[in-house]
Amino acid sequence: MRLLFDQNLSPRLVAALADRFAGSVHVRDAGLATADDATVWAYAAAQGLTIVSKDGDFHQRSLVFGHPPKVIWVRRGNCSTTTIAALLRDHHVELSAFAADPEAAFVALA
Repeated sequence: MRLLFDQNLSPRLVAALADRFAGSVHVRDAGLATADDATVWAYAAAQGLTIVSKDGDFHQRSLVFGHPPKVIWVRRGNCSTTTIAALLRDHHVELSAFAADPEAAFVALA
């Protein structure tokens, strides 16, 4: 599973999680730092990326439009990049099953 980290998450997550989520990218590094949600959504779909965001807007978009792309909604308040990386690592097996599920459009992690 390759991830697209939204602007509200640190670009350092790409390197921190490269061993589990190789080929992931941050919106900033994809030239989407100031892009609107529709543009990020289209990019993720075209590139086969799963969006990771703390923004509920992508969750809502997944309910309206389905997938692709799939969405991982991080439901943690203000927390460190290390905490987010640990959360994604701890749920790696669950996220792999989510990626393989043809019906699943989003998953929430708290």
